[in-house]
Amino acid sequence: MLFNSLPFAVFFPVVTLLCFLLPFRQRWVLLLTASCFFYMFFKPEYILILGFTIVVDFFAGILLEDARDKVQRKKYLIMSLVANIGVLAVFKYFNFFNANVSALAHHFGFNNNMPFLKMALPIGLSFHTFQAMSYTIEVYRGKQKAERHFGIYSLYVMFYPQLVAGPIERPQNILPQLHKEHFFSYDNAVTGLRLMAWGMFKKVVIADRLALFTDPVFNDPHHQTATSLFFAAVFFSFQIYCDFSGYSDIAIGSARVMGIKLMQNFNRPYNATSIGDFWRRWHISLSTWFKDYLYIPLGGNRVAVPRAYLNLFIVFLISGFWHGANWTFIIWGALHGFYSVFGNLTAAIRAQMSKAVGLTKMVWLNTNIQRLITFLLVTVAWVFFRANNYKDAFYIVSRLPGVIGESITTLAHRPHQLKFGVPLNTLGACLLVIAILELVHYTQGKASWNTVLQRKPVYLRWLVYYGCVLAILYFGIFEKRQFIYFQF
Repeated sequence: MLFNSLPFAVFFPVVTLLCFLLPFRQRWVLLLTASCFFYMFFKPEYILILGFTIVVDFFAGILLEDARDKVQRKKYLIMSLVANIGVLAVFKYFNFFNANVSALAHHFGFNNNMPFLKMALPIGLSFHTFQAMSYTIEVYRGKQKAERHFGIYSLYVMFYPQLVAGPIERPQNILPQLHKEHFFSYDNAVTGLRLMAWGMFKKVVIADRLALFTDPVFNDPHHQTATSLFFAAVFFSFQIYCDFSGYSDIAIGSARVMGIKLMQNFNRPYNATSIGDFWRRWHISLSTWFKDYLYIPLGGNRVAVPRAYLNLFIVFLISGFWHGANWTFIIWGALHGFYSVFGNLTAAIRAQMSKAVGLTKMVWLNTNIQRLITFLLVTVAWVFFRANNYKDAFYIVSRLPGVIGESITTLAHRPHQLKFGVPLNTLGACLLVIAILELVHYTQGKASWNTVLQRKPVYLRWLVYYGCVLAILYFGIFEKRQFIYFQF
């Protein structure tokens, strides 16, 4: 079920109302049933896949806690991880590896007769797989008690607000909340609904409107000007942010209305002053997952410097592969790995250069230069993330440097020929919604919106709420566009 759909507009209030009307001991039944219905709205049969991993991990957690020695505990952990990663490998990566093996075999004059699997990727498979894995790993480490209530554990994996696109939660945060009775709270309801409205605004007013520009350009890059490609790359950076963070806001907000607090997943990532800072602000639940369960077990930065850099690069490479079984995602991850390693290697030199030219004395200018460079680096990487294939991505990136010369020449001699591949009113609308987003981010940098709005008179608060809802209804793009991260 899509958040930006009429069925969800009925589903959410009905489930929330019943949740508070039912006795506490029966609420998990309602929420689990509702979560199954929510997921089956996409493709009913794939609920069986979740059921399989839930059963495996539930019993694995109990066996892990009851095991007498470390060897047994490790065996049960491996059993759980193999089940989860195996499901992910079959549904998400089998055809990718098979295609590449076929290409390699053909290159050397052989044939690969392994058939391809004809099945769609289950919605959000990577997200609930990682959440399930975090549970068994935490039980193995002794940081989480095994959940003995099968229904509650199933709800931990399937809780509908964050089931298909996160945040990727940890058992220490969610499981205790599922065991606790939550009463209706006006503050929770207002905070949650406000966050949901803002998330919906970001999705249907900003992200889906930007898609009207980016989709035609990325789908036919070889017939676009460098100017069109540049704007499409920049607009996609904002599109994917508003699309994904919009989903997270709706997920966090809907859970908050029911009294459940999910972790923050975004924190104004394009205000980052370095790639490392960007990843502390972008998809925080995934970044911390890879840090805790991959980077640190590999040795983190507690090893020799070359090995630490290798660990960092490996994490980003796997992160790219986690996002999708395509070379574009692997290159995207590798780029961020290169950015991070190169940034760490040159940190001291860049600091000395900034000091030498006097930038360190101009804090505002220095900070914004760092933000601009970081944004441009991230935008180049996003081209690979969005492009239909790696050849298109390299072509687009190769054309981007020519935007300055092309624009100056055209404006100076043939201003009427400055084309963007889409109507100018579409371009203007895209620039306007980005300006609104950045204005909101600027005010959020001063103080949280909750704090600001609470200080305002009631009539002004409701004016803001009505304005947001009206903007969604009148300016939103309602074409049942899936959220971008549903494919992962």
